[in-house]
Amino acid sequence: MRLCWFARASAPGAIVTESELEWLGETIAAVPGVTETLLFTPGTTHDPYLNDGLPPALALQVYFDAIESLEAALNGPLMVLANSASLPSLAGASFTQQAMLARSFAVPEPASSEGYCTYLVAYEGTAEDLPAWLAHYLGRHAAIMTRFPGVRRVEVCTRIDWCGALPWPRVEFMQRNKVVFDNADALTAALNSPVRHEMRADFARFPAFTGPVSHFPMLTRVV
Repeated sequence: MRLCWFARASAPGAIVTESELEWLGETIAAVPGVTETLLFTPGTTHDPYLNDGLPPALALQVYFDAIESLEAALNGPLMVLANSASLPSLAGASFTQQAMLARSFAVPEPASSEGYCTYLVAYEGTAEDLPAWLAHYLGRHAAIMTRFPGVRRVEVCTRIDWCGALPWPRVEFMQRNKVVFDNADALTAALNSPVRHEMRADFARFPAFTGPVSHFPMLTRVV
C-alpha cells in the first residue's frame, strides 16, 4: 500500500500544453518524498454501459514515501500549483484535491512503459455500511478487474485524514480506482470483453451506496 494525493481540474474545452505538462513533471519530481507522479490528460474509449461525458482537462496522482512527506509537500513546495500563472491553460478551472491510501493488485503482465491509458474511476458519495462495501470491492470486484485482457495495473484508493494548506477545495470521495492499459485501443478492447460484463453483473451486488460514479479514459504520463 502507498500514500497518494489526487488533484483534478475541470475546465471544459481547455487543453493543457506540452510545456505545462513538462513544468508540472519537473516541479513535482523535485519535491522531497515524492516517489512517482502520474499526469492524466483526456483520452477516448467506448464503454458499452457508460458514458460519463468529457474527462477532466487534467488530473494528477502523486505518490509519497510517508504521510509526513505528503503533508510537508502540501504545506510547502506544492503550494506553487495554486498560482494560476503556472498553468495558464487552466486559468478559471475548477480544482479539487484529496489524499488517499492506494492498494495495488497483482496482474499477469504489469506495465513497464512510461506512458499508457488509464480508466480513472471515482465513487464520489458514501456507502450505508462502508466496511461491508470495502470488503466486497477489495475482496471480490478488484479480483475481476485483474482478469481484464491486457491489463497492466489495478489500484483501489480509499480515504485518509490529512493536513495540507494548498487552497483548492477538498473532496471526500469514498473510493477511487483505476485499471491501466498500454493504449486507448487496449482499454476499449477490455471494456468490450466478457470480463466487463462480469464486472457489471457484480456491480448489481454491491452493498448500498449513494452519490455519483465517474469513469474517465485518461492518457497517462509517468514522471
